[in-house]
Amino acid sequence: MRAKGATCPANDPPDDHENSTLNVEFSWYTPLVIQRPKEKLEIQKLLSRNPVVAILGPRQVGKTTLARQAARSRKPLHWFDLEDAAHLARLQEPLAALRPLKGLIVLDEIQRRPEIFPALRVLADEPRSTRKFLLLGSASPSLLKQSSESLSGRISYHILGGFGPREAGPRHLGRLWLRGGFPRSFLSSSDAASSQWRRDFIGTFLERDLPQLQPGIPSATLRRFWAMLAHYHGQIWNASELARSFGVSDMTVRRYLDLLSGSFMVRQLAPWSENIGKRVVKSPKIYFLDSGLFHSLSGIENMKQLLEHPRVGASWEGFLLDCVLRGLEARPEEAFFWATHTGAELDLLVVKGRTRLGFEIKRTSEPAVTPSMKSALKDLKLDRLFVVHSGQGDYPLADRVEALSWGSITRKIEPLRS
Repeated sequence: MRAKGATCPANDPPDDHENSTLNVEFSWYTPLVIQRPKEKLEIQKLLSRNPVVAILGPRQVGKTTLARQAARSRKPLHWFDLEDAAHLARLQEPLAALRPLKGLIVLDEIQRRPEIFPALRVLADEPRSTRKFLLLGSASPSLLKQSSESLSGRISYHILGGFGPREAGPRHLGRLWLRGGFPRSFLSSSDAASSQWRRDFIGTFLERDLPQLQPGIPSATLRRFWAMLAHYHGQIWNASELARSFGVSDMTVRRYLDLLSGSFMVRQLAPWSENIGKRVVKSPKIYFLDSGLFHSLSGIENMKQLLEHPRVGASWEGFLLDCVLRGLEARPEEAFFWATHTGAELDLLVVKGRTRLGFEIKRTSEPAVTPSMKSALKDLKLDRLFVVHSGQGDYPLADRVEALSWGSITRKIEPLRS
């Protein structure tokens, strides 16, 4: 992968003495009451159309709070927390426990009891049933195999991530980059407190959450793998190289990677391999979904350390790539990177229907059109190509090529998604 520039972004986060200003601005937006009106409306729409809806995402991003907000107007409401022993005991016989209930039934932490899914299928198919099920889970549908097998055609998924540019606002994009989008991390009183929260989260995730999804893998082994994976952030996946470094088989590291992907920690960005007469890279690129967790596993605690770190370019690329995908609401099957064996490449290709949008992410305040961009425009038949940069201003660079400042990501990207 090519080296990125070293220009500092224009909107670095405020110093610690400005934390009081940040906390006043986000006083309504506490970790305990996360207001997400757009997400809430989407959940309510899905519940009106489907017997079963699942809100999936990593722990601590506000799934439970969002569910309570979306379900507030629904009566009666029945709530089961599958980490509560008393609630688990009530669900020993799921059909017997759930069949008498009416209204909305919420099952929180559903990944702990995937064997409930066959019972949900039976209940969802009962004629004239008025029940709705809202499932909350910390594992992707690929890990919740029973949901796709048992509830096919009956369930709709909504993936909830941490804060993005829309929630943080343009003034605090630097803070979002450093701390990541987990609400408690982003809203911490200081960078040190944010870093400590993320370290605690990583420990809990490795020691409690992952063993529930994949029993038999020691938490110390997964910690080593996750830390080693940080060195591959923004790079093309090489299973053999990582397996040799880790001392295991290619299949084993692939299983570890899929586990982290399935628990919303890692993004595997697929390569674009349309037949255009050139040899292209066919392995995915690896990105941490949360920049704050990447920084914690890389030993980065503040902006000074981040800007001096050798992986600052990769961090910047992964963060802005996530911002773009959020703004476009791009599904995984719509997002790709492109790289040829002759050196031409494109950081991000988003294909929505017949529209093809390209994105190059540059840590420079003076972006320019490169030969690689010209190849991407021609070979990929791009409708438009955006060069996301760290300076100020949005302006044309060439025909169908526009420079886009990182501070205007939400304002400029969101209108493109239709």
